[in-house]
Amino acid sequence: MTAARLLIIGPQGSGKGTQGVRIAEALGVPAVSTGDVFRANVKDGTELGQQVKALIDAGDLVPDELTSAIVRDRLSQDDAARGFLLDGYPRNLGQVGDLDAFLESRGEPLTAVIELSVPRAESIQRLSLRAAEQGRADDNEESIAKRLSIYESETAPILDVYRERGIVDEIYGVGSLDEITDRIMAALSARGITA
Repeated sequence: MTAARLLIIGPQGSGKGTQGVRIAEALGVPAVSTGDVFRANVKDGTELGQQVKALIDAGDLVPDELTSAIVRDRLSQDDAARGFLLDGYPRNLGQVGDLDAFLESRGEPLTAVIELSVPRAESIQRLSLRAAEQGRADDNEESIAKRLSIYESETAPILDVYRERGIVDEIYGVGSLDEITDRIMAALSARGITA
């Protein structure tokens, strides 16, 4: 069996958080979501949380150095020794370099990148619904548009790096949760990554 060192990527509202948790649970590896780590700090009112809250409320992203340090620490924990699923990191080419250096130092390259492909209009509709259901202040129309633009200009290009390595599986991200999960699991199984 191939180790499950995975990255799930897609625009905000693509369902990567939901699918990431489902896939990680099925494979018995931790889902490492930078967004969840940041939101927990905001909720707990930590110093980091206050910095993060100001950035998120403005629709901005947390700086690379801080994000990379948090991810390195999380991936060094015992439960990630057998694999992991990253969600929200890396989000730009600089972070790809940071992650590569860290994983190469451990002799543990990424084994697959799951790209959730969702039309922009679908992403916006999902984020608007999430804002209404969860009362998330960071899901207003202006910040949604800003984050989708950042994704398109900064994050989407990292897929080219991973495509060159032959580890990207593009998954159509529209349908029922189970249909999408089944598509992802079938693609991973074809790579020898199974539960």
